[in-house]
Amino acid sequence: MPGLFNKLKFTFALVACSATFAVAAQDKLMVGVDTAFVPFEFKQGDKYVGFDIDLWDAIAKKMHTRYELRPMDFSGLIPGLQSRNLDVAMAGMTITETRRQVVDFSDGYYNADLLIAVKGNTTSITKFSDLVGKKVGLKQGTAAASFMKGKYKADYVEFPNIDNAYLDLQAGNLDAVVHDSPNVLYYVKTAGDGKVKAVGENDSILPQQYGFAMQKNSPLTPKINAALEALRADGTYNKIYVKWFAKEPK
Repeated sequence: MPGLFNKLKFTFALVACSATFAVAAQDKLMVGVDTAFVPFEFKQGDKYVGFDIDLWDAIAKKMHTRYELRPMDFSGLIPGLQSRNLDVAMAGMTITETRRQVVDFSDGYYNADLLIAVKGNTTSITKFSDLVGKKVGLKQGTAAASFMKGKYKADYVEFPNIDNAYLDLQAGNLDAVVHDSPNVLYYVKTAGDGKVKAVGENDSILPQQYGFAMQKNSPLTPKINAALEALRADGTYNKIYVKWFAKEPK
């Protein structure tokens, strides 16, 4: 009997420990994702890949839960949470006080700021104040768009998909594009192909953190935070970060 008691006691301890971030096995979470934000989430062949995708998959494994990705425009993510059609939303989403009023956020999992993309031969734009009076592309509904419109008087053109803004830049229809630094740098390194460069690095403008968004007062929030903490502790977070950014997180 003492052996049986100890076994039951051990089993109970495991359940109590994992309950911090466990979700009932039969639950299937609906996860909204904007798949046009490289390198965080994008489609490669018939698969969705990226830093957010890998990190969320690791979180779901820690929570012992199934999930289904639901691709949509960035502007539909928060309404999807508010209507309860989504349980979680991810899109390199900046944590802001305005958004906190209508959705929950996880702890921040990525630090970012803004950068400017310009054509490779541009010399008249090297910092954010140079954008005044210029034609500038932004992604609709983002923290970057709200910040820029309130800070600098430029001729702003907003796009539902940032890739279209970059295409307009290369076509000469825009003077610059402003977006989150990891996306700008990834574009410059890949599709920019030497024709586009990043400027404004020394301005360190709008430091921000990304978080996973949930329904307001969601029971998932503490579970996701606990899973994130566990992934940092066991080294999984660092491995995923290095995979996508080729450097250790700060």
